[in-house]
Amino acid sequence: MTADSRRMQLTSLSIVLPCFNEEENVAAAVEEATAAAKLVAQAHEVIVVDDGSTDATLDATLEQAALDPRVHVVLHEQNRGYGAALRSGIALAHMDWVFLTDADLQFDLTDLRLFLPIASEHDLLMGYRLNRQDPLHRRINASAWNWLVRRAFGVDVGDVDCAFKLIRSDLLQQIELTSDGAMVSPELVLKAQRLGARIAELGVRHRPRRAGRSSGANPRVIARAFHELRAVHAAIDTAPAPAPAPAAAVQPPALGA
Repeated sequence: MTADSRRMQLTSLSIVLPCFNEEENVAAAVEEATAAAKLVAQAHEVIVVDDGSTDATLDATLEQAALDPRVHVVLHEQNRGYGAALRSGIALAHMDWVFLTDADLQFDLTDLRLFLPIASEHDLLMGYRLNRQDPLHRRINASAWNWLVRRAFGVDVGDVDCAFKLIRSDLLQQIELTSDGAMVSPELVLKAQRLGARIAELGVRHRPRRAGRSSGANPRVIARAFHELRAVHAAIDTAPAPAPAPAAAVQPPALGA
């Protein structure tokens, strides 16, 4: 690797992969995360959080960890929720940047390279799904949820739940996340925004889910999200705060660049 290419890389990167019943996907997810990390960072680690899976997710993850000492495994004995899994992974991350994504293989993680040219000028880089491949009912639910989050909190991003977020570790250490469920993504963006973080959104490719089942449309998951939305709204200081700059919609370079 040349000196110029190393200068274009992140100094170090922690990739956090929360998962629940992803036995068919998690091994490939770890392999893709490792390959992407080698592409964009000089040093890396992959932190897999098994959130109380009832299938063979843990076994598949431990096999990956046995092959690579940079792969770490966190186990929740019981299912605690997406937000709780993210928090457990974040607590172990110790690299300069943290990348939050999922183990369902719905993203091409090499799209992280699109973030490199602007990473030095931002604190939080968020993907938004190009040509979203989820079923219609999930796209409708997501559109309504994004509208609600913008109305409730003034979070000025277009795809707040997109599981493709790169954030500076020093910013993340200033943010206390409390949500156990899906509200964790809006909470992260809201609190980063209130700290004056420099935020940008870039389009990333989205894939259909090939195996396993998503829990995003589960009524219990949705009910928890609305409960936590109210809790976060009540906890946020209602005193006027300096208006943050809106997230910049960045035109990504061509994928072959």
